[in-house]
Amino acid sequence: MKHAYVFPGQGSQFPGMGKNLYDTNEKAKALFEQANEILGFRISDIMFTGTEADLKQTNVTQPAVFLHAVIAFLCTEHSSPEMVAGHSLGEFSALVANGVLSFEDALRLVAIRANAMQKACEQQPSTMAAVLALDDAKVEEICTRVAAETGEIVVPANYNCPGQLVISGTLKGVEVACEQMKAAGAKRAMILPVGGAFHSPLMAPAKEELQAAIEKTTFNTPSCPVYQNVAAAAVTDATQIKQNLIDQLTGAVKWTQSVQAMIADGAKEFTEVGPGKVLQGLVQKINKETVVNGIS
Repeated sequence: MKHAYVFPGQGSQFPGMGKNLYDTNEKAKALFEQANEILGFRISDIMFTGTEADLKQTNVTQPAVFLHAVIAFLCTEHSSPEMVAGHSLGEFSALVANGVLSFEDALRLVAIRANAMQKACEQQPSTMAAVLALDDAKVEEICTRVAAETGEIVVPANYNCPGQLVISGTLKGVEVACEQMKAAGAKRAMILPVGGAFHSPLMAPAKEELQAAIEKTTFNTPSCPVYQNVAAAAVTDATQIKQNLIDQLTGAVKWTQSVQAMIADGAKEFTEVGPGKVLQGLVQKINKETVVNGIS
């Protein structure tokens, strides 16, 4: 049986995140200070003493979640991962954990990604919605139909666990799809308080900017497989990892499928590294036989 390490994405941030690491571990303190220099502002101060609103700023949220997760991984004693995965943004943390990216390079890419996504959100009003208790195939069918009938963009964006899927697209596309999801028997189909349509074709401008940065960055051979969001399968080729990371911005986060693939490949224990316990809950909903725990 194998030990998998998983890393959370945007939405798991909270005021005070990472402060205990900074206060109790000299290596962690040095990494936070290095991050402040790389980013050009004291993100550690915002993480430790900022408000929820402060942490929701795009240029803060993604680097903050990445830093908490990666510094916790690098500064806490644990066994070596035999496989890794990250939810959306968390994929960058996973790629530090298995040696594909250096801490510095990954942080720079995360900062570029955050700002590029913010710009893409500002170009066209768009949103996301959570759909509960409806079969994945039905959600996909409705998205396809609404897009064809309205000419709007609406796609499945996050396959979080069975019965919990997030859709993404234009305001009208998502609103029409939500009404049809409810009519088809969804327990809930609710618009989320997000800045834009992440993991949809509307992120294409951000994809171009991130791709340019990724292509200039060194990607090393991984120490263990990464189960990437768009592939939902073990990936060990550095060139393929790079391409999947680019495609992730406009592609769906196949979290359910990724966890199922990890379990099929021998994963029994899942350790979530970083803020919150969201992924531990999702893994358990995907397969109750798993053992889950966390490092924060």
